[in-house]
Amino acid sequence: MSAVAIEGVWKFYGDYPALRDVRLEAERGACLALIGRNGAGKTTLLRVVAGFSRPGRGKVQIFGNEPRETETRRQMGFIGHGISVYDELSAFENLMLYAKLYNLPNPKKSAMEWLERTGLERVRNGLVREFSRGMRQRLAVARAFLHEPTVLLLDEPFTALDDKAITVLQKLLKEALAAGKTIVMSTHQLREALELATHVALLNRGQVAFHGPRTPEMVSDPGYVYARYGEG
Repeated sequence: MSAVAIEGVWKFYGDYPALRDVRLEAERGACLALIGRNGAGKTTLLRVVAGFSRPGRGKVQIFGNEPRETETRRQMGFIGHGISVYDELSAFENLMLYAKLYNLPNPKKSAMEWLERTGLERVRNGLVREFSRGMRQRLAVARAFLHEPTVLLLDEPFTALDDKAITVLQKLLKEALAAGKTIVMSTHQLREALELATHVALLNRGQVAFHGPRTPEMVSDPGYVYARYGEG
């Protein structure tokens, strides 16, 4: 059974098909990088996979279950364009809130562990509105990993990160893959993504133009997939 199965998914905005018969899958322990120009459908697809948006046709399954089911949601961690942390709470209070929402057995221990792993333990009592963007992004990373999800859905995770935040995120993602977790990420930061990816899918105008294993050529030349499979 695939960790993530996308089966004939269409998504319409009015009469416009933002996704057109998308069929992709990611096995347990795989990292699928979704690439494509702006407007190709990457964010729309991730939102459908996460259960934030319903497909017009087709279906998505996470380990054989619907993404909007409560237990399935507990298996997923999501990092999107919005940072999704509360400005008027401290870093510690943010993670405590999410830990309680996920009914973690020891919320305080989990919150402190992820503050430490993202390098925020020294500012744990600082208000998030006073944080730099890089610190806020690291807190968003901690929130996404807090409940030990088995599937991570990342929408442009490296965009606008500072160097420290990129290093933290890459380390955590490598550890997640080594532990058998599954990652689906959309990205324009090809070098960072291809270091992690096991598979690559190129979207063009809502359709899959290419899907296959990551190859050495892709790593040495991040523009390889665009050049070979084009977007005419």
